Amino acid sequence: MKLKDIAKRLLASAAAAALITVNAGYLPPKEEAAAQTTISNPIIWADVPDVDVIRVGDTYYMVSTTMYFSPGAPIMKSKDLVSWEICNYVYDTYAEGDVQNLTNGKHDYAHGQWASSLRYHDGMYYVFFGSYGSGKSYIYKTDDIENGKWTRSEINGMYHDASMFFDDDGRNYLIYGGGGNIEIKELNAEMTGFKNGGVSKRLFSTGLDNLAGEGAHVHKIGDYYYVFIIAWPSNSGRIELCYRSKELLGTYEGKTVLNSGVGTYGSGVAQGGIVDTPDGEWYGMLFQDHGSVGRIPVLVPVTWQDGWPMMGVNGKAPVTLTIDGDYSGTSLAKDDDFSYDSEDDIALEWQWNHNPDNSAWSITEREGYLRLKNKTLASSIVNARNTLTMRTEGPACSSAIKLDTKGMKIGDYAGLSAFQFKYGNVGVYVAMTDLRRFIWLKTEDILLLPQLRTAVIKSWNR
Repeated sequence: MKLKDIAKRLLASAAAAALITVNAGYLPPKEEAAAQTTISNPIIWADVPDVDVIRVGDTYYMVSTTMYFSPGAPIMKSKDLVSWEICNYVYDTYAEGDVQNLTNGKHDYAHGQWASSLRYHDGMYYVFFGSYGSGKSYIYKTDDIENGKWTRSEINGMYHDASMFFDDDGRNYLIYGGGGNIEIKELNAEMTGFKNGGVSKRLFSTGLDNLAGEGAHVHKIGDYYYVFIIAWPSNSGRIELCYRSKELLGTYEGKTVLNSGVGTYGSGVAQGGIVDTPDGEWYGMLFQDHGSVGRIPVLVPVTWQDGWPMMGVNGKAPVTLTIDGDYSGTSLAKDDDFSYDSEDDIALEWQWNHNPDNSAWSITEREGYLRLKNKTLASSIVNARNTLTMRTEGPACSSAIKLDTKGMKIGDYAGLSAFQFKYGNVGVYVAMTDLRRFIWLKTEDILLLPQLRTAVIKSWNR
């Protein structure tokens, strides 16, 4: 987002309700070809962390982490592993409390929904995640992943970076853990919690230091059970490890299957699982931590060597790779003129910072506008309720907002934010008793870092 340009475009007649235009500035290069297309990593240059991918028939589904944003745990679908669109969310709110509602001085920042596991089994789709915000874990399930509602089961305790696994003998498990210690617990047949008297033990320990191993993704392929994890030991970048055993509860051996950044950006590509295509090819879907841009998905080919799924091309995450067929790309930053018939129709690209106050916003009260009502006081944007957000895209993108400020009162702020820990704001501040408005810039943070999110921010008073 070019915030200086935005400031020039904001007028004194601008608003607490908005028309947003977001133009993505990044489309991977495309070669015209009858059968194949060359695409670039990252396949999505936006914050889509902790991805887990499955294939059902000829369709791929992916879940990612959105932590404190609401709705959460977005489900994306694709036909080619690189062109993704959001089709559903697992939940509107995973919990209701001061932490999740951003009230009474509490928040869910750095907590909320963590690294979800997505699986398909016997006609049902399952998502598991834990939350340090609530101290609980959750199993959601539906028979319609693209349009259906999810039923929810709650488990006491936070099970870190877990992966569900359905074994061939009909028994179900959860593999989880951190600090290099990977644990397993048996789930019940109904997938609503743990089985009484079921398996509960440590599968293996990596013996590494620093970030010693977490982010389990479990697969049974051929004769082996494979557990993929991320590690970041001393004197190394992030690496992708794979442990395997011919018995689920047996002895595991480990191997580094990828130790690479993407191009000249050195941050290691890791954390994720593998998925096969209908034609029998294999790919790993991992992420690269790209600073303030967020954690961006990277697609790497997999080749099998002595039963090990080795990732990359000559051991490196490729900058470009070819896929069969045409390529439409992924765009998570989109235009919106806020012309909706129902509050439920709001585009899936939008998320609220924490659970919204649904009595304080509307997209139908005034056609073509998002209306935000100031019902709470906040000292800054980080504790202002009803901040509406959308992912931005790298390496650069721009945004424009049209505001109508007639409803704003003295002390109110409204506008756009590059919303992150080091945030930058541009907008309108009502300061004078005669209700004169002026453009306001929070300049100390605007130029520090690229942005994670574009936000239409609720008016707040301080």
